[in-house]
Amino acid sequence: MTELLRSFVSIKSIQMRFIFLFIIYSAFSFGALAQTYEEFIEKSYDYLEKEDLTAAEESLRAAMRLEPANPYNYALLTNLGTIQRRQGKMDDALLSYSTALSRRPKDIILLGNRASLYAEMGETDKAIADYTFLLLEDPIEQNALYNRGILFLQKRDFLQAEADFDKILEVNEKTIYGRLGHAIMERMRGNYEESERIYNYLINEKPKDLQLYESRAELYFLMGKNARAKSDINKVMSESEPTASIYVLRGKVNLAQYEKESAKKDFLKAQEMGYDQTIINELLKMTE
Repeated sequence: MTELLRSFVSIKSIQMRFIFLFIIYSAFSFGALAQTYEEFIEKSYDYLEKEDLTAAEESLRAAMRLEPANPYNYALLTNLGTIQRRQGKMDDALLSYSTALSRRPKDIILLGNRASLYAEMGETDKAIADYTFLLLEDPIEQNALYNRGILFLQKRDFLQAEADFDKILEVNEKTIYGRLGHAIMERMRGNYEESERIYNYLINEKPKDLQLYESRAELYFLMGKNARAKSDINKVMSESEPTASIYVLRGKVNLAQYEKESAKKDFLKAQEMGYDQTIINELLKMTE
């Protein structure tokens, strides 16, 4: 499940859309609002720029306490949920998103945020339900189609996943996400050569997209093409800040090449970076 969740469209873009959304509304509303309310909101942005998430959270709460009936509090709740999510307060974030949705139940950005949060929390069916409701409002929203398709893959519902990925290509033939979904799906089906063909095409089209190289490296590992896997991994690690997942993948490749000491170092590094301890424990046993 972890590998599939990493295939989700990044939440970062969603967060920025929320902040931008609020700025749009605030431009029309701040003139009529009490200055103190505005100041609390401005402070929250200042704290966000400083990465002081606790202070940003309290500033938004203070604004809402000051004007609990303000119609634009739904936007503050969405920002609050994102801030809480970044702090790992998943239950609090869920409450904030859900409260915002109770005020704007058909807002596709709010639905997308809660859906991705549900997915992160392992609530796959609830995430699918939110994406489905979102797609009733906007049937061609590509992020929702892609992410729902990935969730269907988690459930091994290949027909539904394929339908979502095909719909993306129908809407936008040039986007990578429809084909990326197919590449992941074919890998899960065991159709490795077809998956490799799609990854090669995507990398030829998007040679700077490092996530594609990491995904292809995972495929090469499954195919036993460890030298090729290592080449893709090295590219990712040399051109970006390495993640825990890439250390785990390199460790697995090292194990397959009987380089146990190198594998152990990679797994310990991933552990240090917060990777799932249960998985790390099992991998470390293989290095003994």
